[in-house]
Amino acid sequence: MSKVWITSDPHFGHANIIKYCNRPYKNVDHMNEQLIANYNYWIGEDDIVYCLGDFGMGDRNQLRRYKDRLVGRWNLICGNHDKYKPTDYMDIGFVWASRFPIIFNGFYMLSHEPLFLENNSPYANLYGHTHQNSYQSKNQNYYNCCVEQSSYLPIDFKTIQDHFYHIGFKSEKVQIVDIVKKN
Repeated sequence: MSKVWITSDPHFGHANIIKYCNRPYKNVDHMNEQLIANYNYWIGEDDIVYCLGDFGMGDRNQLRRYKDRLVGRWNLICGNHDKYKPTDYMDIGFVWASRFPIIFNGFYMLSHEPLFLENNSPYANLYGHTHQNSYQSKNQNYYNCCVEQSSYLPIDFKTIQDHFYHIGFKSEKVQIVDIVKKN
């Protein structure tokens, strides 16, 4: 049975991210190789991966080379550094790509940047973009999926579900009510 994994902001090919985010790598090649090894160790061929943006830097051919080395069925919520059209990312090898957030499993809003949610929102927001900074301590509706938050490993979706369950934020089916105007 396939598993679902979430990750964000690997920034393949982005040398300056090592300095900006104090990543524990000697250089960009070391970072790329370690991230690919980390992903491929945990993710299976048939597993589904949601990358919440900033997959990598470079031209389409370079991005294809990174993507071709990764196992699993990768999907992309485009981030601010993902400069190509969603169809270009699908040509590179992603199953699908979107410029917009999506709702996953009826409860989890997957986005690149954190979305504004009130404490009483019926949704949880899985996001990236902020790297070391996290909104989780301010609002229970958030989960930062940046690689800096997960020891540069993919996050098993079951771990995220367990997190929300243990803090008492359970996913209840959001009911859609049809309002019928009676004459």
